[in-house]
Amino acid sequence: MKESLSKELFFSMTLDFLEVYIPQVHNSKRTRKTYRDGLTVFRRYVTDVMHLSLRRFTFAQCTFEFVLDYRNWLLDVGNYKRSTVNNRLAALKAYVQYAASREISLQQVYLNVAEVPFLKLPRVILPIIENSETLKAFLDAPPNTRLGCRDTLILSMLFDTMIRADELIQLDVKDVRIDVEIPYLFIHGKGDKERTVAVSDGLVLLIKAYIKEFFDDHPDRMHPFFFSTIHGVDNRMSERNVERIVKKYADIVRKEHPDLPPTVYPHMLRRTRGTGLYRDGVPIEAIAVAMGHASTQTTKDHYAFPSLEQKKAVMDQGGGLVISKADESREWPDDDEEIARLCGLR
Repeated sequence: MKESLSKELFFSMTLDFLEVYIPQVHNSKRTRKTYRDGLTVFRRYVTDVMHLSLRRFTFAQCTFEFVLDYRNWLLDVGNYKRSTVNNRLAALKAYVQYAASREISLQQVYLNVAEVPFLKLPRVILPIIENSETLKAFLDAPPNTRLGCRDTLILSMLFDTMIRADELIQLDVKDVRIDVEIPYLFIHGKGDKERTVAVSDGLVLLIKAYIKEFFDDHPDRMHPFFFSTIHGVDNRMSERNVERIVKKYADIVRKEHPDLPPTVYPHMLRRTRGTGLYRDGVPIEAIAVAMGHASTQTTKDHYAFPSLEQKKAVMDQGGGLVISKADESREWPDDDEEIARLCGLR
């Protein structure tokens, strides 16, 4: 049996952190990959940039200054985007926090690392599909075929319920409840957070048509709701395939609706719907719950943007622009020296 690494060595707990702890708290493969990538980049910084051996690098060496230099190196030398730098830093902090929870003597190390500030990010307003006619054309783009029936439901469900793409493909038949008084989806969200989202009457009709077409009205409750059939075997649809479907119909619609953003992806439908609800006066708390946000601040930061029409209505209040009359006497003389004298200056 191989001898376990000393608890003092910094990377002695990464295997348990990545293989045991993270899968328990994050069911998203993408999230787990982010943590692994973050710690891998830090490992390479330790060995390739600082020329320190993994067999000797200890938690005690992971000081505030060391991590701050790492953050700055990512930005200035590694040329990472500021958001990526923050992701790498967050992964490192999460690991040190985990280590400190297992080994009480590392609490001070975690407190020091936690003090390293994240980079400030500019607030960027990400695009949505602004024009309602363009949005309608996009959602109606799939043809009246078997696959078109599936694709129409995917586009409409992404928009109508604001479900994430990775949540969409995790749906099983049992999670789509249209046989109750108020139809809903049972969604397995980020961080193992579960939520229910009501389904509109229009979406119910699309779901029924899809079930009839793909399950012959008798679906297995445990069967993936969206699936791909390869060599006669049904497999849960991949997130990449959902992205491909969204892009396919966006490219078709853009020919007649050039106002459609140049790149359309599943999350844009979620953002379009959330922003639209905010503009229609739906309370931000209700939107946050429907979207699965743990904090309303997340909803406010990324979805609460008024339209240009709403901004104009605000600016038009109060009588609008006031224009001075041409024959009004000047309050200030034209001579700079005289102005300086009036201001008490020489």
